[in-house]
Order: sequence, then C-alpha cells, then structure tokens
Amino acid sequence: MLDALDKKLLKTVADLEGLPKGAYNIRKNGKLLQRQVSANIDIETNAEGTGIIVTIKPGTKNESVHIPVILSQAGLFDVVYNSFIIGDGAEVTIVAGCGIHCGSSETEGHAGIHDFRAGQKAKVTYVQQHFATGEGEGRRILNPTPEIWMDEGAAAEMELTQ
Repeated sequence: MLDALDKKLLKTVADLEGLPKGAYNIRKNGKLLQRQVSANIDIETNAEGTGIIVTIKPGTKNESVHIPVILSQAGLFDVVYNSFIIGDGAEVTIVAGCGIHCGSSETEGHAGIHDFRAGQKAKVTYVQQHFATGEGEGRRILNPTPEIWMDEGAAAEMELTQ
C-alpha cells in the first residue's frame, strides 16, 4: 500500500503521517489508492473517470478533505479534472498537492485542473503544495490550474506552493 517513499511524499505535500480523519482521496501513480467520505463531504469519481467530484453539504463547519497525489512511476504524466461544490454557508479546508519522486531519466508529471463552485456565504481554504525530488535526471513537471466561481458573500483563501 504505502511504502516509506510514499509516506515521505504525503508528509511533504499534505502534512499527513497516516490516513487523515474525515474525507480523503489519495491517488498513487495515476490510480485511486484509497478514498473515504464523511457525513458532510462526498467524493465520487467523475463520469469520464478522469478525476473526482467533491461535494460539501451546505452548513458544514470545521471539516477538511485531503486529496493528495503521489507519483513514482517512470514516464507517467498524470492528469486529473477535479470539481469542488461547496454548499451555501459551508466552511471547509481542502488540502491538495502532488509529490513526485523521479528515479529515472524519464519525465514524470502531474496536471491537476481544479474548479471550485462556492455557494452563498461559503468559505473555502485551499492549500496546494507540489514537491519533486529524486536522484533521476528526468524532468519533473507540475502544472496546477485552479479556477473558482463564488456566489454572493463567498470567500476563498488559496495557498499555492511549488
């Protein structure tokens, strides 16, 4: 399941030392590794199978969802299309990020296209960290693309680190 390298990457990009409490979706090398939903946060694979839809119920408070990606497969370029629907009055933290370990001369990478729809008076905090390491000489490509639409009174705080 998770080896020492996976655990190091998850700690770096999502501050996880184990599986988080609450909702999460962890991808490894282009595939779902593990998923858990909560009473207020649902995660499902989108119709195309190219990403996830995260739905936060209206009025949800003080909850978080973790959606990290880890890559260590030579030559893999992983692309995901994720949607976040934050209900009216919800306050949620979304922790994303991608950790890449390149151990070869082949290029590895990840593109995360994320769209957010924040309902009225919703508050979303989005933390996205990307990190690439490894002794390989292959290129490490990280291309995050966040887009957000907010209804009246909504607020978004984004921390993007690469």
